[in-house]
Amino acid sequence: MLTVLGFAMIATFLVLIMMKKMSPIAALVLIPALFCVAVGQGAQLGDYVIDGVSKLAPTAAMLMFAIVYFGVMIDVGLFDPIVRAILRFCKADPVRVVVGTAVLAAIVSLDGDGSTTFMITVSAMYPLYKRLGMSLVVLTGVAATANGVMNTLPWGGPTARAATALKLDAGDIFVPMIPALAVGLLFVIALAYVLGRRERKRIGYLTLDEALATGTDADADADTVLVGAGGGTSENTVKGAGGRVERASGASGGVPAAGGVPAGAPDQDPAVPGFQGLDPNRATLRPRLYWFNAALTVALLTAMILEVLPIPVLFLIGAALALTVNYPRPADQKERLAAHAENVLNVSGMVFAAAVFTGVLTGTGMVKHMADWLVGAIPDAMGPHMALVTGVLSLPLTYFMSNDGFYFGVLPVLAEAGAAHGVSPLEIARASLVGQALHMSSPLVPAVYVLVGMAKVEFGDHTRFTVKWAALTSLVVLAAAVLFGIV
Repeated sequence: MLTVLGFAMIATFLVLIMMKKMSPIAALVLIPALFCVAVGQGAQLGDYVIDGVSKLAPTAAMLMFAIVYFGVMIDVGLFDPIVRAILRFCKADPVRVVVGTAVLAAIVSLDGDGSTTFMITVSAMYPLYKRLGMSLVVLTGVAATANGVMNTLPWGGPTARAATALKLDAGDIFVPMIPALAVGLLFVIALAYVLGRRERKRIGYLTLDEALATGTDADADADTVLVGAGGGTSENTVKGAGGRVERASGASGGVPAAGGVPAGAPDQDPAVPGFQGLDPNRATLRPRLYWFNAALTVALLTAMILEVLPIPVLFLIGAALALTVNYPRPADQKERLAAHAENVLNVSGMVFAAAVFTGVLTGTGMVKHMADWLVGAIPDAMGPHMALVTGVLSLPLTYFMSNDGFYFGVLPVLAEAGAAHGVSPLEIARASLVGQALHMSSPLVPAVYVLVGMAKVEFGDHTRFTVKWAALTSLVVLAAAVLFGIV
């Protein structure tokens, strides 16, 4: 009974948010509450929610102060050189933009934290996607999938959990998986190329001047139009052959681009003439403190990797230092906090709402029953292939439950079943990592709300677009691991 209700609760949640019948926050709170009552445990709802909130509170605190910290770093100009380098590479070619997104997300993921990866990636790429009229779900989908592959780093979480749960060395698990993970990352870059080609076909291969004149929304269809001087649609704009957007002779070079920045305005990015990234003349810049901010960020990430202090504490201290040094006046600090308050509220609210969902799922015993049912459904004949079975199961299980639930609750059971048929726990542990590309888009991962929130993408739209590509990436990693004899 609990198994059926568990799957039904998850399915109901996913269907409602993908059909946009409910907001994610409302769905994360109301659906588990109703199912908790349905299983006859309504009286314990408060305990389940408090338990879920207490477990996710450190994550919410980390996200709140991480958003403030990286928001301030963006304000002061720490990432401007990265943005300029990306603009030089990407120009106005959608293929380069999407591939650049994958590469940037993979590089930044080396810090092992999904939230910071998404904040940096979206901050750098969002203006480019908006200006070119590209689909923002491509941005979120590619970033999440690339980060999912890189999330298997020993300090990223899953590998350490697998090592702890099975009492193995994290290096013995991760190092042999590197070739398969490299194949997965190459697949993400190839996928980015394909998605970029689709975007190029949809909106055309624009020159920078054409991009400045394009006023399309990221969710617009293929009939791309230009914005006229008065802010409306120019009747002289035509769609060229092969999807290319062409400027008619009457189009003015001073028309407003997406975001309302006129061509030729003084706040354009000097690295790419006529193209707007982050405003290089914004009042919040602190160029004299650039190296202090860079050193502070490196120190913060190093301390995080070395686990000098809990991550929420590190970001709390980092945010306080960044605000105090860059904006000594309390009024300026208050203004910066207010500027990032919307992101903080959206993300922290989503995390606490997710605490209701995970609290009910765990407290009622639904997760345990679902996992036991899946493990019990494995035929005895598959025993010698338990590593492969573990890899396949890691996709749905790490999507529908937290990494803690999977690695500490399910993985030991799978390892025991494999050991009975002569399958090494190391093979089981390695196979358990392949589902991480899909896991990073799970509604139970707080970082994904940072991603969709900053990119202004509906969670349902992100899910509908990303799940198939992320699942395919995980299967590619699994296939490579089998081919190389890793699992």
